[in-house]
Amino acid sequence: MLNLVECRMKPITFTCEETLLLAPEDIARQILDLTKWPNFNGYGPIPGIKVAEFEVQTPGIVGTRIRVTNGDGSSHIEEIVEWEPDHRLRLEMKEFSAPLSKLATGFEETWDFKRTGNETHVTRSFRLHAKSVLARLLLWVISIFLKRAIVRHLREMRTNEVAGRSTVSE
Repeated sequence: MLNLVECRMKPITFTCEETLLLAPEDIARQILDLTKWPNFNGYGPIPGIKVAEFEVQTPGIVGTRIRVTNGDGSSHIEEIVEWEPDHRLRLEMKEFSAPLSKLATGFEETWDFKRTGNETHVTRSFRLHAKSVLARLLLWVISIFLKRAIVRHLREMRTNEVAGRSTVSE
């Protein structure tokens, strides 16, 4: 249950964009391919993903929970809460291990897709929810590095497509 400080505190938000050659449905399908997730390399203090495993896999995709273990040993759960692969996906990141568990109640990540011709404009939006005012300050610093990690990941996805090796990961 959220406390009063959390209810009043505005989340930290940012958005990253890239144009990819895959159709939205193909991007969404690859997100479910957990062997691709270690392609997320992080940035600075943001660790890359070491392994992702289904904790719960639902037939309708919504409600699927993925346990992520990062290169630094930290972990969290990513739950798919919206699945419209032709135009939008939304994931909730939660159950963080320390030290992030001390700072954040959760992150929301939304993938929006807009198909134009043979390209898809991808917008990845984030909302980071801090546990306190002090945690919000530290989370804001973390968000700078997370944004750089997401920009790099989207660029790598584009580069891999051009090279003929389409990879998508979280």
